[in-house]
Amino acid sequence: MDRVELKIFIGMSRAINKINRATNKVYGKYGLTSGQFAVLEALYHKGDLSVGEVQEKILTTSGTIPVIVRNLEKEGLVEKTKDDEDKRRFILHITKKGRDLMDLVYPENEAIIVSMINTWNKEEQEQILKYMKKFAGIES
Repeated sequence: MDRVELKIFIGMSRAINKINRATNKVYGKYGLTSGQFAVLEALYHKGDLSVGEVQEKILTTSGTIPVIVRNLEKEGLVEKTKDDEDKRRFILHITKKGRDLMDLVYPENEAIIVSMINTWNKEEQEQILKYMKKFAGIES
């Protein structure tokens, strides 16, 4: 395997897997899956969102969202109501219990990610960000 492209791909995959393993430990400690955390985090930072908007923000498939939302509702972490303007849509709202949980989970999760990214100095971080944006087709 002499192709640098494949080495980059493997390196990116390993980095994401390492971060996912560390952050999954945080979610698990609080009884959450990564999907549940992602939904709560979107609502925590963005406020009430439709199910479709949450799905877009967390980059998941439509098939997994109903299960995630149903489980979060059972735990009393989110509420789902019909949209007043479009009865086919549902709006998700993070409850006080959900917000209180995220007040604990989010800072711990953020600290782990920041710690791992700080493996690189600020200049390296800026370069990596630049390359990731270029790869994604986002020009800064």
